[in-house]
Amino acid sequence: MSEKYCCMIMRINVDCNACCRKLRRIILRMKVIENHMIEKQQRKVYVCGRFVPADVAIKIKKKMNRRVEILEIQEFEGDVQNEQEEQE
Repeated sequence: MSEKYCCMIMRINVDCNACCRKLRRIILRMKVIENHMIEKQQRKVYVCGRFVPADVAIKIKKKMNRRVEILEIQEFEGDVQNEQEEQE
């Protein structure tokens, strides 16, 4: 089954620079995540890509050993991404 393109906003407590670096390293090693942004002050993490949102949140929770709260999930049709890839 091919996952839809999703953008997800999560709340994770990253209170120090080391936690922020660890979270960034975990996200970069996930091949399903294409884009990410970490807002340390607002304690929000934005990730986009083709994934199942619950699976990504669970994986981050296990590796970070911190509570992960999903705030918002936006799913997009797969055709939009395929058209952009064909143009490149």
